[in-house]
Amino acid sequence: MERPMIIGIAGGTGSGKTTVAQKIFDCIDKEHVAVIEHDAYYKDQSHISFEERLKTNYDHPFAFDTELLIQHLKDLRNGKAIEKPVYSFVTHTRQKERVRVEPRKIIILEGILILEDKRIRDLLDIKVYVDTDADVRIIRRLLRDIKERGRTIESVVEQYLSTVRPMHLQFVEPSKKYADIIVPEGGENLVAIDILVTKVLALLNN
Repeated sequence: MERPMIIGIAGGTGSGKTTVAQKIFDCIDKEHVAVIEHDAYYKDQSHISFEERLKTNYDHPFAFDTELLIQHLKDLRNGKAIEKPVYSFVTHTRQKERVRVEPRKIIILEGILILEDKRIRDLLDIKVYVDTDADVRIIRRLLRDIKERGRTIESVVEQYLSTVRPMHLQFVEPSKKYADIIVPEGGENLVAIDILVTKVLALLNN
């Protein structure tokens, strides 16, 4: 198997990264693509209390097990399967189970901070930044966290103001300068997604 192509899709919370990744995935033969979520690589916190876990700044680079992610990306590039962690946003720590990910021709990595770390950037063949207005992003995050993660409006807003927004301005937004392609308005930008898919398919066929 030839060395896989790794596509990194970054952007702020609620920007539409997952939607862009899914639409690329849907346009390519499934046997050729694997998707890795940066969120799966939050550090294990089973050694501390639930109350302490609630105090963690989940939008800071230190919250992620970057060493494990880098090792897994290298393993996939070398044709080795990985055991991807499973993270619970209810208990704020890793689950015992793992998800086996086989090496594929296309690896899509998506997450808010994947362009922030040079070690990760150096492993990416195509770097994408999904750029969406802040008001749209906070509304999407609010709806997602209430519906999927059992959060209250108050807790989502408090977290957004205390950590999400400051970390976005400090780490996420500046990483946009490293992108090869900037996609305004996320999954709604069908033209940009079509260009991305065309580029990926061309590289795949070559």
